[in-house]
Order: sequence, then structure tokens, then C-alpha cells
Amino acid sequence: MAETIHVNQPLTSRRIIEILEKNPDLKKITCPVSLYHRTSRKYLDALEKLGVEVEPVKRMGRPRKYAEKDVKLVQSLLKEGKTPKQVSGITNLPLKTVYYLKGDMKLKRGKKRKYDKNTRLRVREMADRGVPARMISQKLGIPLRTVYYILKKG
Repeated sequence: MAETIHVNQPLTSRRIIEILEKNPDLKKITCPVSLYHRTSRKYLDALEKLGVEVEPVKRMGRPRKYAEKDVKLVQSLLKEGKTPKQVSGITNLPLKTVYYLKGDMKLKRGKKRKYDKNTRLRVREMADRGVPARMISQKLGIPLRTVYYILKKG
């Protein structure tokens, strides 16, 4: 006997008849957006002719635990280059939550490179000029094995 009800099951002809019989003075049916898009256009038009509005609702259920400012803080710290573990320590959020709140940001897997792009470029330039790997290692203070790795992998 309500004017507005929320439905979270597909609106079939049978379901619509049940709802209208139980609620003769019904004015509005709310449902999740995904359910609204799966409902037949014929059913929506028929309900509209009967004076019943079907409205999709963005968010129902349990409210979010973390505010939008928390999400933005986590994402900004990650963009600054902090690791998820560091962000977890700074924000006092569980590590799993940091990964959840990162959203669609793509996190690079694996360890950070020890030597920056400029150093790696200098190694390659010196090698191109014919400087032996041992000399590159000594001049830049990089282990010989790392010089060979940079030259091989980039």
C-alpha cells in the first residue's frame, strides 16, 4: 500500500502485476540502474501509461566506508610515486584498502629501478662511443654486472 517501492528483481509481466495488485496507489518504482536497462521498453511504457514512474537509482545499500577525500589522497600519493605500502603507512589504511581505493590507476608491478633514466642513458651513450663496460662502471660508480644489464635490457 505504498506510493513508492524499490525493486531489485527483474520487472517481468508477472512481477509487475503482483506489485500493482499489492500497491494499487503506486506512483513510483525505483530499481538499480543495471536492472532498469534490462527491463523491456514495453513494460516501462505500459507502466508509464498507468501513471507509474520507473526510476533507476544509482546507489542503494550500505554507504561507502571511505570518503571521497580519502580516495583522492590515496590516488595523489600513488601519483607522486609512493608505493602502496608507503601510502598504507601514511594514511593508516590497510594495504588491501589502498589497492581497492586506487581505482582505475594502473600500478607498475615489481621493484623500482635503482638507476634513473638519465643514468641509464649515459651508460648507453658511453657504450656507443666505445667506452669499455669496466670504465663505465668505474666512472659512474655502477656495478659492472648492472652496466651489462642496462646495455642488454635497457
